[in-house]
Amino acid sequence: MTGRTLIVLMGVAGSGKSTIGRAAAARLGLPFVEADDFHPQANREKMAAGQPLTDADRRPWIEALTATLARSDGPMIVLACSALTLSVRAWLEAGFNGAVRYILLSGEPELIGARLAGRRGHFAGKSLLASQFTALTPPDDAWLVDVARPVETVVDEVCARIVEFAPH
Repeated sequence: MTGRTLIVLMGVAGSGKSTIGRAAAARLGLPFVEADDFHPQANREKMAAGQPLTDADRRPWIEALTATLARSDGPMIVLACSALTLSVRAWLEAGFNGAVRYILLSGEPELIGARLAGRRGHFAGKSLLASQFTALTPPDDAWLVDVARPVETVVDEVCARIVEFAPH
């Protein structure tokens, strides 16, 4: 299928990718995919232990994710995915038949760290934050969104940007 657009809400753990992405997709009536759902158990255990993933660790995750994206229907899909590195983004783009647009949810390390400290039940915790900020290489064309504002304000901005990205 051509004319499809993948909207990637990217950023470090705790930046709000899942919360913002789920809300924006629901508001706009678009499918939502959570990249974390595709991590194999070994990756989850490694991250839970505070160990950053390598590209070798990420490869099976991205392959499972892109296989699902390839089967997804509709002109636009919203994806919550860290997408911190060039290699991950290259694999995403190679595995998706269509345009890929990035929205980087950004915030100060102190804010994100405080969010992660209060988060329960997720394998990616505060111990990964420094390595994630180090690994983050934003795409030149990513739309930056400051997550220090209220969630509803961030969702409004993300929705406006998604509408601008819509294929014409």
